Amino acid sequence: MRLVIAPDKFKGSLSAAAVASSVARGWRSVRQGDEIALCPMADGGEGTVAAFVDAGFRAITRSVRGPLGAPVDATYAFDGATAVIEMAAASGLALLDEGSRDAANATTYGTGELIADALALGARRIVVGIGGSATNDGGAGCMQALGARLLDGGGNELAGGGAALAQLARIDVSGLDPRLRTLRLDVACDVDNPLTGPRGASAIYGPQKGADQALVARLDGALAHFAHVVRRDLGVDPAEVPGAGAAGGLGYGLMAFLGAAPRPGVELVAELRGLERLLAGAALCITGEGRVDQQTLMGKTVSGVARLSRAHRVRTVAIAAVVEAEEDLWPLGLAVLPIADRPLEAAESKARAAELVELAAARLARLATLFGDR
Repeated sequence: MRLVIAPDKFKGSLSAAAVASSVARGWRSVRQGDEIALCPMADGGEGTVAAFVDAGFRAITRSVRGPLGAPVDATYAFDGATAVIEMAAASGLALLDEGSRDAANATTYGTGELIADALALGARRIVVGIGGSATNDGGAGCMQALGARLLDGGGNELAGGGAALAQLARIDVSGLDPRLRTLRLDVACDVDNPLTGPRGASAIYGPQKGADQALVARLDGALAHFAHVVRRDLGVDPAEVPGAGAAGGLGYGLMAFLGAAPRPGVELVAELRGLERLLAGAALCITGEGRVDQQTLMGKTVSGVARLSRAHRVRTVAIAAVVEAEEDLWPLGLAVLPIADRPLEAAESKARAAELVELAAARLARLATLFGDR
């Protein structure tokens, strides 16, 4: 029997690679003769860079400008041709204490520095996972780091942050890094928000970044003005494209200035990891993540792996620590196996995660034998 093991991380306890290894150990404890392909996965968000480093990419760590200007160490993955970047590593909300969140002034400049660094190393393709941002600047800071000039009425460079965009008078892209012209840039994005309006970056995500309703309205107006100047000076208008509002509008900036197109994160990761090739001829795919629930249907790794497996007529089972709304997952052709056979406290479940995943995989292997997979 040939099977593919393609899980995401168990947040707070196991990396995707550790989950995959535990599943393989459990399976082999029962069925030593089966052919197993390991393919640790991610959805473009937290854990994506780690998944690629575990797969053999180099971990590149650089000191870049954090969301409020202080230097932060940010790591991306690189294999000599392709770089995988999580914008949250340089511009993420998790880098700030709750009391220091500042949606008006936070910048994506550090994300642009990571892109520039990957270009300097010779990257011909860059995948940017956008999510978990502290920012609301429409990607303006990222573009400034890559050489664009955003000027006020006096010809002065704008300060960082979304609020400053209200003063934007002119955009000069003549200084953009010329290597961007031949770069393949993919944006891993799993939300469909436009840039502005009631479903836009400011209204939906601004409050979690420290913006009250007055600031939300101010930032939304600043982004609308930014889009007006972009339309006039660059001749493009992706403000209503689904995903433009992702990561405080970074999706918009990458589309407008660099011609990027958003794609589901798990789809991009599956492509880069060669999951479809591994599924060809497999009898079973085992995926999983810490929690499987209704959110799983909304672009998470488990649902993406299940859809791809179903397209190849490969049966799919997810192993998870927490299972909710299991019946909603049946249309995906997905069965779900909890890691524990009795209720456990969260602390115990995390502490014993590797052991419990291994035991669950062994139970699944016994079922496979019982039901005739030889």
